[in-house]
Amino acid sequence: MVDLLRGRSTRQYPKTVIRTTSFRLRAKPQLHLPSVSRDPRLMPHLAEYGALFAAAFLSATVFPFQSEAVLFAMLVAEHYTWWVLILVASVGNILGSIVNWFLGRFLAHFEDRRWFPVKRKQMVKAEAWYHRYGRWTLLLSWLPIIGDPFTIVAGVMREPLRVFVPLVTLAKTGRYLAVAALSLGWI
Repeated sequence: MVDLLRGRSTRQYPKTVIRTTSFRLRAKPQLHLPSVSRDPRLMPHLAEYGALFAAAFLSATVFPFQSEAVLFAMLVAEHYTWWVLILVASVGNILGSIVNWFLGRFLAHFEDRRWFPVKRKQMVKAEAWYHRYGRWTLLLSWLPIIGDPFTIVAGVMREPLRVFVPLVTLAKTGRYLAVAALSLGWI
């Protein structure tokens, strides 16, 4: 390389001198921290974990998706650490349920509108059912099809988040532990 400032080669300088865009000629010591982009061994399979998170998040919201199939395939592949898979899937699914809870809180303000997807009669029935069985219905939030509406109804009924999150965490993590136990042959 040619030093454009002085018109000579950088090979003539001692090893501590480098060519820079500024006028400093001495190199400052730098702390080189490893990053995922520099060292792919630090976080192997990051994209796959992200896909599992997205699948779990989407399956907990109103979008139809099957995160159990994705988790099962990743567990059977045996390229991944099982507890990290369960953690990633559980966190994604719990966050999706929290989104449902907020949707329930937000949508409750619009229940008197004509475009509201649930009729008042159905809402009264869901509220009566929730009052009868209470917050413990959130332990069934792991169920396909009917589990996600439970989380929305909990938002409509203004279930406190400090109660909602532990119950949903128990249900969702338990489901993924059961999938892991079945796929890895623990039971």
